[in-house]
Amino acid sequence: MTAELLDSFKSIATADVAGKRVLIRADLNVPMAGGAVTDATRIERLLPTFQNLLRRGAKVVILSHLGRPDGKPVAKYTLKPVADKLSSLLGIGVFFGEDCVGPSAQAVVGKLSSGQIAMLENLRYHEGEEKNDATFAAELAKLGDIYVNDAFSVSHRAHASTEALARLLPAYAGPSMLAEIGALKRALDAPQRPVAAIVGGSKVSTKIDVLGHLAKKVDYLIIGGGMANTFLFAKGSAVGKSLHEPGAISTVEDIQRKAAEAGCKIVLPVDAVVASELKANVETAVVPVTEVPADKMILDVGPASVKEFAQTIANCKTLLWNGPVGAFEIPPFGEATFELAREAAKLTQTGALTTIAGGGDTVAALNAADVTDKFTYVSTAGGAFLEWLEGRTLPGVAVLMRS
Repeated sequence: MTAELLDSFKSIATADVAGKRVLIRADLNVPMAGGAVTDATRIERLLPTFQNLLRRGAKVVILSHLGRPDGKPVAKYTLKPVADKLSSLLGIGVFFGEDCVGPSAQAVVGKLSSGQIAMLENLRYHEGEEKNDATFAAELAKLGDIYVNDAFSVSHRAHASTEALARLLPAYAGPSMLAEIGALKRALDAPQRPVAAIVGGSKVSTKIDVLGHLAKKVDYLIIGGGMANTFLFAKGSAVGKSLHEPGAISTVEDIQRKAAEAGCKIVLPVDAVVASELKANVETAVVPVTEVPADKMILDVGPASVKEFAQTIANCKTLLWNGPVGAFEIPPFGEATFELAREAAKLTQTGALTTIAGGGDTVAALNAADVTDKFTYVSTAGGAFLEWLEGRTLPGVAVLMRS
């Protein structure tokens, strides 16, 4: 964390919280099945924050959403199972409010003693949450003395619990928020150079802003996944039945121009793993990208590409990763992504490389390669991570930076 960042945000770490109601916006939008939490990763990441506040005598009140109930109560989106899971992880009781505003919420919060914790019902049961409604935010504010945003992953949206509420109470950034911002700042604003970025995904059109922004920030832009096919097509290579966007050639040329102006080298695959269909354990072949058969599709980058990508990474000090380089969910088209992930992890562990990765598919791929804990920082944020890479202002972050 840079001194500049420490000056920009008030950290809850040094706030006087004893005896105070601390409203903490968390992102506990966790996977559920049969009314039970199936992946507690997001809850586990926030345990140290909750435990620290409780030790310091705070009355902790958790705000979160779950799913998309569209402004009305929907039983399958209740946060009660999440509260129960949190209780088991903390080893203490977690009080639950049947609503996040109004008499029931006020009653639960009003009974809290110092060192106790409550979770309130789904914020998105109310239309005012996603509309950033001032009246709804004011109702939330009645429940707290201090506001903490520790949910970077939802801070790209100006919702009542992320933007309007922060204007009504003394507002602080939580540890996870600061860690996320610090990691991204280190990668984009004050990195150790050279810097490489791996960007994968299916379409150029979904990551135009990401590619354009990164081209001005990094030294090497390694492009994989389906979007690499469009870059190859723009260079005149036939890509067979591969996913690509013929209408995006001008976009590719614009990204290439920005990269050239910034001195950024775009690194594309030189060979590819092809098959007749995207199917598990289908017959495959490795071909140069200039020799893709008309009846085949590119589904992963080939071994020569992996070698070149790995050499590029090895020559860098910082790596930013968003998106797998192949259809990793279906074997054997994850091999290149997994090999690159293991190579990046090895360099990280030796201290030669700072690695920052994010995005849902990226996290899933790193988990599949069993290297998530070997990267410097892995973000569980999806949209917020992408919008930061695009250079956008995130409302839930910006509001915390006001004087």
